Amino acid sequence: MKKHLFTLLWGLGVWLCATLFFIFLGKFVLYTPGTSSFTISIILLLAGTAVLLWGITHIYVLFDKTNHAALRFGIIGSILGLFLDTFSLSFHRTIFPLLEESQIIAFSAWMSCAYALFLVIPALLNQRIQRQKRMAI
Repeated sequence: MKKHLFTLLWGLGVWLCATLFFIFLGKFVLYTPGTSSFTISIILLLAGTAVLLWGITHIYVLFDKTNHAALRFGIIGSILGLFLDTFSLSFHRTIFPLLEESQIIAFSAWMSCAYALFLVIPALLNQRIQRQKRMAI
């Protein structure tokens, strides 16, 4: 457990930043699912999420030099975030008081795709790092 504390803290940081973003800005970026505004918004949010996750994972592996660090970050970060979001969605009226029900659904749609990105992007980065290590030998 002690060796995963660093990864847990980074995962908590990612979750906290994403949650705070939607607490403060969700009212302005989340739209009713099924509308054209929703489609444009979710595409832009996911593109931004992908870029941020790529950058954060790159920074993470600068600090964690262990083998498969990026992969561990994606898995542990996703597990922690999904666990915490169980409660943020269960208590959405308290945590996201400014969001309407349709915006909570939009948030859930973004969240589902964002966790897929949180697994895929570190896995791709891990694969790239492993390939570079093999080529350096």
